[in-house]
Amino acid sequence: MALVPEYCQKNSDMKVILFIAIFSTIVCTGCDPEQSILASPDGKISIAFQLDGQSPKYSVSFNGFWIIRDSELSLEFAEEGAIRENLKLSGSEFRDGKESYSLVAGKTDTVNDPYREAIFHLRDNSSPDRRIDLIFRIFNDGIAIRYELPSGLNDDSVSITDERTLFRIQGNPKITALFLPSFNTSHEGEYHTLPMSMIKEDTLMDMPVLVEFDGPVFMSITEAALRNYSGMSLAKGNDYLISRLSPLPCQDKIKVKAGLPHHTPWRVMLIGDQIRTLIESNILTSLNDPCRIEDISWIKPGKTTWPWWNGNIVGESVKNPGNNFETNKYYIDFCARNGIEYHSVVEYGGHEWYMNDGHDFQPGLHADVTTPVPGLDIQQICDYGSQKGVGIRLWVHWAALYPKLDEAFALYEKWGIKGLMVDFMDRDDQEMVNIQEEILVKTARHKLHIQFHGSHKPTGLSRTFPNELTREGVMNYEYNKWGRVTPDHDLIIPFTRMVAGSTDYHLGGFRATTPDSFQAQYIRPQVIGTRCHMMAMYVVLENYLNMVADYPAVYEGTAGFEFITDVPTTWDETRVLEANVGKFISIARKKGNEWYVGAIANHESRSLLIPFGFLDEGNFEAEIYRDSDKSGIDPNALQKQILPVTENDSLEFALAPGGGLAMKIIRK
Repeated sequence: MALVPEYCQKNSDMKVILFIAIFSTIVCTGCDPEQSILASPDGKISIAFQLDGQSPKYSVSFNGFWIIRDSELSLEFAEEGAIRENLKLSGSEFRDGKESYSLVAGKTDTVNDPYREAIFHLRDNSSPDRRIDLIFRIFNDGIAIRYELPSGLNDDSVSITDERTLFRIQGNPKITALFLPSFNTSHEGEYHTLPMSMIKEDTLMDMPVLVEFDGPVFMSITEAALRNYSGMSLAKGNDYLISRLSPLPCQDKIKVKAGLPHHTPWRVMLIGDQIRTLIESNILTSLNDPCRIEDISWIKPGKTTWPWWNGNIVGESVKNPGNNFETNKYYIDFCARNGIEYHSVVEYGGHEWYMNDGHDFQPGLHADVTTPVPGLDIQQICDYGSQKGVGIRLWVHWAALYPKLDEAFALYEKWGIKGLMVDFMDRDDQEMVNIQEEILVKTARHKLHIQFHGSHKPTGLSRTFPNELTREGVMNYEYNKWGRVTPDHDLIIPFTRMVAGSTDYHLGGFRATTPDSFQAQYIRPQVIGTRCHMMAMYVVLENYLNMVADYPAVYEGTAGFEFITDVPTTWDETRVLEANVGKFISIARKKGNEWYVGAIANHESRSLLIPFGFLDEGNFEAEIYRDSDKSGIDPNALQKQILPVTENDSLEFALAPGGGLAMKIIRK
């Protein structure tokens, strides 16, 4: 690898950097990429832009070494082919900026992200009316690239057939990715880790994709601000990764249809010499528009029941279980006793709460999400929940909901519903992306929060529409009903899917078992890993609407349940303490005056050191839930202890195979 020029490494004066960029790009567009450099505010990351008569190209360096070189950028159109060659620079702009904002729900309460930005205005020599702007925005922890199409390209609209954003990655780094069978997918599956050279060409990969260079250097490739555009995946080329856009339905040529002006989502590379940089980053929300909901007082993150997961198990007090008030009252009372904010009304006996003549939760011709099944009074359930201080949520299939959006949302607000899980979306083409935004806009008018399932990754849109509390897009503990999710899988998710944002994982399984004794079962499903592993996942994973998915009797009076009732779902601050991809991770998160720590391990037992340097000065008390000596045989066994700690302390803990550690820390 070639070293970045000396001035790029040493000179952090923005005026000098911009002079170099402007001079070399406008006067000497054929020069080597090293001559047109824009550096991050801290000088660690640099991006180079080159225009040489072919495709525009960019290169990226980190700490003095190129990690991406000579990577092409272009769009192709049904109207006039590609904007790629015969381009000239007609102007450029440079500025410093900072994104400063608060989040309704996030890994942190407030964000202050400084950045530098360069905009290059390009014009097609052979057709001067064809124009494209390339925007590069560089933060201390990553880079974002966007294409903007001004008015004048093919009059007032455009049809994009392809986007060729290349990532010509240097060397042969290790890649961790979810391989996709097609563009129509729930984005749920097992991840693969292997050298880039070992990935077959044309393999389709979901984002985020984790890239690990020697050094070490970590990079995550994903996208931000996905709006009115097709979702992006990656495919393997000869020596590069390249963008792939999901086509619009019923054909495979057109990916995006839009009026002008228009722009793509941001193509994002999170970069750091520690994996914690990627997890702690707020770039994705910083690249989205500010909040568009004027009154946010009604948006309340929290935890929710999910009776479908456990099989709608009820206690002996319920004499007539079913899709009725009595069964839902049982769960509402459980929530009220334990401070759980929401109860979800889903189904019973394999039938949705609403009228439907379809099968396996798919909508039939006469599905009606405004009409409950006979014997189920949603108004009565909402009224009782309100009396108990418990919000009521509904599950709906998107295809049954969409024809009646306005009618359904008005009715749900009238009933007193607080939120929805919208399920089985299974696409990220432009049409589905726009449907999801329409749902967010209209539910906000009716004070409903949203949980998308069978959906693509988040792209930071929760800043713009904070009523989006979480998304699935990951193989999670629901698979234990018919398959298995292992601690090894859990140890991939924080470094891949969770980097994109809130990750719904069906947490709360309290019937842990060893891998050898695990059996998939639809009713009362088991989980692999220790009880402490399951508890720690509430801290390790970022999720603003965590589930308490098991049934009441398995929780109440059981060791560790008090931690689940206490743990928040949104945070003021997040610190990754120690992490090794695929092996272990420990995270500390702060809410108000309390800190919570979660640590999980893969199938191997290990010792893990927890340093308490994240604490302020003073004396604190740690309520610790740790694996016991018996956890390797009985994964539900745990040891609880209370210890004094200060910012100068470190404690070492033994984690069982598939083990974990959960901790609540308060000031004494």
